[in-house]
Amino acid sequence: MYKRDRRSNRLQDYDYSSEGMYFVTICTQERKCIFGDVVGADPYVGPKMVLNSIGEMIQSWWGKLPNRFPNVELDQFMIMPNHIHGIVTIHGRTHGSAPTLGRMIQWFKTMTTNHYIRGVKQNQWPPFPGRLWQRGYYEHITRNEEELFEIRQYIQENPIKWESDPENINKFVGTNLFVRLFKDKGQTRRSAPTERV
Repeated sequence: MYKRDRRSNRLQDYDYSSEGMYFVTICTQERKCIFGDVVGADPYVGPKMVLNSIGEMIQSWWGKLPNRFPNVELDQFMIMPNHIHGIVTIHGRTHGSAPTLGRMIQWFKTMTTNHYIRGVKQNQWPPFPGRLWQRGYYEHITRNEEELFEIRQYIQENPIKWESDPENINKFVGTNLFVRLFKDKGQTRRSAPTERV
């Protein structure tokens, strides 16, 4: 099975609680497609992502991030069959030590995992293999408006490109999306995977 390198490429000495915009991708364990399907070939809008009840649950918890972390604002977001893309903006600190991006993702993973476990028991959702989410997550610090535009466009067009998406293990195994998206910019970064996140 295809596995990504687990080494950390996070920026050393960078404060991930500092103000900024972060492009985040989180994948399901073993790339299981459990959030819905990419369907249709509408000539005007192309394929689109249709969420199932699990995907709707994921969307609901993502939307609650600003309630839990008041200094956070959400931007473009997309749920795909086995991963999510989102842009998170962290605004200035309000109480001395602000939560880091990693802590926010940890909270999101914990809440969605707990909800999913309830769904397995109450709604017959398929059980997940050991854990719902893959260890760690992938992030990119957005540095300027041009990059932000490219990332927003990439997220929005993700369903259209699902057939060749690196996360679509049924169709393609290859270079991860960050390498592909930022390969000419030398700005690829990966979060440090930990057991808690």
